[in-house]
Amino acid sequence: MAQSISIVLVLALALLAFAPLCLCGKTTGGYLYPQFYDRSCPKAQEIVKSIVAKAVAKEARMAASLLRLHFHDCFVKGCDASILLDSSRSIISEKRSNPNRNSARGFEVIDEIKSALEKECPQTVSCADIMALAARDSTVITGGPSWEVPLGRRDSRGASLSGSNNNIPAPNNTFQTILTKFKLQGLDVVDLVALSGSHTIGNARCTSFRQRLYNQSGNGQPDSTLQQSFAAQLRTRCPRSGGDQNLFFLDFVSPTKFDNSYFNNILASKGLLSSDQVLLTSNEASMELVKKYAGNNEFFFEQFAKSMVKMGNISPLTGYRGEIRKSCRNINS
Repeated sequence: MAQSISIVLVLALALLAFAPLCLCGKTTGGYLYPQFYDRSCPKAQEIVKSIVAKAVAKEARMAASLLRLHFHDCFVKGCDASILLDSSRSIISEKRSNPNRNSARGFEVIDEIKSALEKECPQTVSCADIMALAARDSTVITGGPSWEVPLGRRDSRGASLSGSNNNIPAPNNTFQTILTKFKLQGLDVVDLVALSGSHTIGNARCTSFRQRLYNQSGNGQPDSTLQQSFAAQLRTRCPRSGGDQNLFFLDFVSPTKFDNSYFNNILASKGLLSSDQVLLTSNEASMELVKKYAGNNEFFFEQFAKSMVKMGNISPLTGYRGEIRKSCRNINS
């Protein structure tokens, strides 16, 4: 009897040793796992990838926009596609919030993906999962790391304008405020610095960093942590008033390539947003991480992938909660 038990234990341990690492996230009502659509919609990931690739080829900036959309969704009520909902009689859209108004974009690309998936496998793939996949594919297409995306999220039937206004970190927030907003989502300082690295691609508007050029501390003086010749260069296209929507590369060195040059820019005091530069100047742990990522691209890629999976696991709807929307912009009637 004892011998048979020991044999069973040995076999069990052997199976565990060869089991693949599962980036699954335990959620209320079920698990997220990468193979969720393998039977119900086997071409789902392929369809998402091809449409994202087409959109980024047409406009390089779209990769950053799709990545940001997933981030802005997950920080409000979890990764539930609430950001995609248009206003209606029962819903005030998150698109109206300060972090999203005139800046959140990529909605038409998500619409195109959803339309293609509805033809392939009706009411099967959630809008929340589409955004998680599109964020991964945007990263890979621009030269960044890949990861298995845990799937099985469902879509919310509501939005939160106040949550969008209050929970998403702002470009002029203090380091402590940003870290607090991350911690409220179950993310830590490692996730904060790694995910900030997504600013290696994309653009920011003049209005999001103007105060650094002219009045950082309310005393009429520019930000002392911003390299002065770089600040002078920025002032030529970001005046004291006007030009709010003028776009600037978040990473001027390699603006369309996903790499670690963002962190090297911060070390040179050339982080565009205040929220970028405070990673170096306001906290010892984050400063050390900036230095590590600046010196080791592979290390940054590895942590970015882990942190994206962790962020994608923020309070998803699973099981019978939520729904699979037919249109990402509207709840099912």
